[in-house]
Amino acid sequence: MTKAERTRQYIIEKTAPIFNAKGFAGTSLSDITEATGLTKGSIYGNFANKDEVALAAFDHNLKQVSDGIRALQQQYTSPLDKIRACVDFYRDSYRFEYMHAGCPIANAGTEADDTHPLLRTRVKEALSAWRRSLEKLVQRAIDAGELKADTKAADFSVLFISMIEGGVMLSKATGDRTYLTKTMKYVDAFVDMHCA
Repeated sequence: MTKAERTRQYIIEKTAPIFNAKGFAGTSLSDITEATGLTKGSIYGNFANKDEVALAAFDHNLKQVSDGIRALQQQYTSPLDKIRACVDFYRDSYRFEYMHAGCPIANAGTEADDTHPLLRTRVKEALSAWRRSLEKLVQRAIDAGELKADTKAADFSVLFISMIEGGVMLSKATGDRTYLTKTMKYVDAFVDMHCA
C-alpha cells in the first residue's frame, strides 16, 4: 500500500463513524479535519470533494457490517443457522462500536432518499445485494428442507430486512433498545413460522 493509499484509508476509517452518526449534511469539513488531524488540503488531495469522502465512508461502514455478519455465519454450515446468525448480529449490534450510531444502511438511506442521489444509489445497491444474498440463502434452506417448501424467498427476504432495519431505526431514533429487542423476537418468530 502506497503512502497515498494509507492516507486515504486513514481518512476513511477516521471519518466513517462521524458520517454514520451525523450523516452527510451534518458532517462538516471541520469534523473531518478534526477527526483526522489533517489539513483541508490533505483531505482534498486524497478526495475530490466531501461527496467522495462520504461515499467511501459509507462503503467502509457497510463492509464492517457485512464482515460482522459473515463472521457469525461462517460458524455454521446450515443455511437456516446462517439466517439466524444475521438476526443474532443485529440483536447484539450494540456490542460493535461501528454500530453504536445505528445501521449505516438505515442511517444513510433515511438521509439520502431525497437529498443525496449518489449516496441513495449506493444504499439502494447495498439493500439489493443484501436481499439477493438472503434470497439465495433462503432458497438453500428450502432446498435443504429447513424451511417450508412454499416459502417465497423474495417475500421472506423483503420482510426480514424490513423488520430488522425498522427495529434498528426505531431503537436509534428513540434511544430505546427495547424496540430492537422486541423486533428481533418477532424476526425469530417469523423465521420459526417458515421452518419445515
